[in-house]
Order: sequence, then structure tokens, then C-alpha cells
Amino acid sequence: MALMTGEQYIESIRKMNMQVYMFGKRVESPVDDPILRPSLNSVRMTYDLAQMPEYEDLMTAVSPYTGERVNRFTHIHQSTDDLIKKVKMQRLLGQKTAACFQRCVGMDAFNAVFSTTYETDKKCGTSYHENFRKFMTYCQANDLTVDGAMTDVKGDRSKAPHAQEDPDLFLRVVERRPDGIVVRGAKMHQTGALNSHEIIVMPTQSMKPEDKDYAVSFAVPMDTKGIYMIIGRQSCDTRKLENSDMDVGNAEFGGVEALTVFDDVFVPNERIFLNGETEFAGMMVERFAGYHRQSYGGCKVGVGDVLIGAAAVAADYNGAAKASHIKDKLIEMTHLNETLYCCGIACSAEGHPTESGNYIIDLLLANVCKQNVTRFPYEIVRLAEDVAGGLMVTAPSEADFRDEKLGPVIDKYLRGINTVSTENRLRIMRLIENLALGTAAVGYRTESMHGAGSPQAQRIMIARQGNLEHKKELAKKLAHITE
Repeated sequence: MALMTGEQYIESIRKMNMQVYMFGKRVESPVDDPILRPSLNSVRMTYDLAQMPEYEDLMTAVSPYTGERVNRFTHIHQSTDDLIKKVKMQRLLGQKTAACFQRCVGMDAFNAVFSTTYETDKKCGTSYHENFRKFMTYCQANDLTVDGAMTDVKGDRSKAPHAQEDPDLFLRVVERRPDGIVVRGAKMHQTGALNSHEIIVMPTQSMKPEDKDYAVSFAVPMDTKGIYMIIGRQSCDTRKLENSDMDVGNAEFGGVEALTVFDDVFVPNERIFLNGETEFAGMMVERFAGYHRQSYGGCKVGVGDVLIGAAAVAADYNGAAKASHIKDKLIEMTHLNETLYCCGIACSAEGHPTESGNYIIDLLLANVCKQNVTRFPYEIVRLAEDVAGGLMVTAPSEADFRDEKLGPVIDKYLRGINTVSTENRLRIMRLIENLALGTAAVGYRTESMHGAGSPQAQRIMIARQGNLEHKKELAKKLAHITE
């Protein structure tokens, strides 16, 4: 099958019978729901750009396993060039949507599971790698969107999976049958699940032998019996129900998150990639986390480009663009944003092949990348709010602006420079609000903090991989210290 168009992708999701709940009731047509549709549009962009000749090199690659051109989101990295193009692709998509486009987690799961299953088979004599390759080529051939699910709800963080009072607080195997397994549990913060054809489940942390039932990885279609999603709330989300193009800030694109529940879901043997081999759970987690921390050096930078641009436009409209302190703030925003991009490119350029042959990033630099992402977007947002001014949160609604009596008053008093309409000034303010405080802040702010692991998770990895003993030896040698 050829690469799908964006419209073909939309229709393929429409045909699926997913169970989606929001505001206490089932959503009968998620594709057409005004709150959910912007998130679908963001994924659609990954298909639309892949159809454009000018983006073919970034958005697609030739699969060495099928010989066909595939969407890069289903590709297995074959070189450092692939790793670099991944980051550039993510920045492009962030620029085009100013939102989470949701396929990164599936791509990162693809590459982590690919190498981990190879090494698991090598030691344990299993056939997980063959299982995964068949699944992977199926997704490539059909141009499918795949969600990656790692984060469990965890319950009491001080207790291991097997020690929880409720055993379902980490997803687990509840039955092993000759033809497969039955799993139960839930995965949190699933941004792409709603808009995916398939979901890859992975363990959420390193595990010991007593956690055997929790060391599980597999893939199933999103409309498999027993899977249902409960959509999370977002700040300002119901503005999308008000038929206001202006007030939502970004009317076309967005993202939503789901609690994805697995209520005794059957997984056939050929879709299992880990089943009790606890010593390889940590490897899968570490590799996935590394790839996903690399991803943030691309996607968050693209969204940052939009926010910096919006702040600069706001300065123009406010008549403040020539002020030296405004120029300096825009420079600082750019400096921080490009530093994130440098980290994403650096960990990619320093990548190396795994035993399976696919390429992995430099894990130390990937963790440094994500550590910066937990900080810099917050400062970029702070500066954007500083440049924009209070109007971004105190402006009247579009309904007031369109009102026969109130509209002329708002137009008179909220105009900035005379050459720009009040409406356009309000529109750019709402876009900044959307990214700083509204629905998009989920992806740009809080996801920057906790996505791909919290700040402490990266610091643990930096300490582990920082090779402090080697640095000590360098210093001792130059100081002529002998022991």
C-alpha cells in the first residue's frame, strides 16, 4: 500500500470502533467531536507533509525491511543521519501545528522494542524479535499510526508493582494461555491513543523476578475488545464548543490525553514482545526513554518557534518592537530554543548502532537534552507573557467583540498600532494564551516537565552515564597526582 493521504488517514480512524469517554458519556464519533478533532488534525499533518515533494527526505525513508518508501514515524533508524532527520522532522511538525502531533512515542517505541527484543531472543531463545519485525512491517506497509504506552498509574510510588495493594495499578498478565496472554491494567497520559490504529505497550520501569507478570510488552489494535479511553480535561477545553475561532487561539490543531484502560484484553502470541523476562524490562525502558528525550529537542523547539514568532508579532502590534528590552527578550527566547535544538542534534550525531543494527542516540546527551527541556520552555513562556502584556488573559470574548453595542467599544479601546486591526491584535494574544495557559500548555509546558520522565529521572541517568571517575583521572593527571 502507498503512503496514505491525510484524508485517507482520517477515514481509516473513522472506521475504527474505539470506546472513548468524555464528560461522563461515550463519544459516538470521536473524529467529528469539536474538542477532539484538533488533535486528529495534528496527526493528519504527519500524513499531509509526507505527500509533499519538498518534505519527502524528512518525512519519509526507504525501509530496509520492505524496500518501500515509508513514513519516517514507522522507520527503524539505520544511521546517525536518520536520527538527525528525525529531530528536524519533529521541529518542522511543531512549526506547522504548534501542538503535539503524537506519533513520536510510537516511533520511539518501535526503535526501543526492535533492539531490546533482539537481545532478549539472543539470551533467552525467544522469538520476540521476529514477532516485532512482522508487526513493524505490517505497520509500514499499511502506513499506520502507532501509539506507545509506557506510563502506568503506579499507585503507591514507594512500592514495587507486585507489592501494590491493588495488583492492577501496573499493567500485568492475568492469564497465560497456549494461544496468548490476557492483560489487565491502565496506561496514563496517552496523548496519541485516541488517534492511533495500534498501541505498543511497554513496562514502565526496571523490574525484579517477583514482578514477572508486569514485565510485558505487546501490540494490539486500539479498538480491541476490552480497551477503552477516558479523555483528560485541559484548561480552556470547552472553548472549542463555543464556535469561536478567535478564543481558542489555535482553532485547527491540538492534542488530548487519555487514561487507557485494558480490561482483560487478549493478546495473541505473535503480538507479544516481552513476557516475564524481567531483566530486559529496564533495557526497554531506558532505550525508549532515551529516544523520547531526544524527541523533545525537536518537537518542543518547533512549538517554541511559533511562540517566539507570536511574541514578536505581539510586540509589533503593541508598538514596542523597537524597545531594547523587548529585543533582548526575543534574543533570549531564541537562544534558549536553539540550545534545545543543539542538544537534540548532538545526541543524534553521537549515536551508534545496537546489536540489532538499528541506531540509538547518545544516552547521556539525550538526557541532558530533556533536562534542559524541563526548564527552558517555562522561561520562554515567561518571556512571551512579559512581551505580550496582560491583554492575553484579560481580553473580552469573541462574542463581545462581535456584539453590536460592545464591539465598537472593544475595537476603540483595545487597538494597538493604527495599522493593525484590533481583531488581529486579539488573535495573536489568544495564540500566546493557548500556548502558555490553554489547551496547548499541556504539551508545551507540563509535558516538557514530565513527558519522557520527570526531571529527576534524567538526573539519575546523567549521574549514571556522566563517567565522573574518568573526569577525576583527567584532573589528577594534569595536577601530577599519583596514587
